[in-house]
Amino acid sequence: MGIHTAIETNGFIGADLTDADLDNIDLMLLGIKTFDRERHKALTGRDNDPTPELARRLAARKQPIWVRFVLVPGLTDDMGDISQIAAFAAKLGNVQRVEVPAFHQMGRFKWHTLGIRYALEQTEPPSADALEKVCGIFRAQGLRAH
Repeated sequence: MGIHTAIETNGFIGADLTDADLDNIDLMLLGIKTFDRERHKALTGRDNDPTPELARRLAARKQPIWVRFVLVPGLTDDMGDISQIAAFAAKLGNVQRVEVPAFHQMGRFKWHTLGIRYALEQTEPPSADALEKVCGIFRAQGLRAH
């Protein structure tokens, strides 16, 4: 029908998507939180295997990916880990760009409204310098990052 379709995922839907499903997706926005398996499990409660598996599957199909990496001070700001993500993304060959949005507190009120303890209550957004440093790591691998 000529309608551009995009899906944003952390990769956990990958095993459920058939090749026919993927044929109908023009762009995958793939969120990568960390490359470190233990850190990922601590952050999300889940293994991170589905994320690189989906990325490799899309790369084999030459299907475009935008990597999304949210910089959260104290949680996702390990430069060695970020370097591993950048190297992985660069090797795929189908990553069109990398988005590095900064963590923010705009959704904090939702947790308060629901009466749920918000674990990131005291987390400050990253500095502009930290964001630029992370983008630089991706750019050093030949990726477009902002």
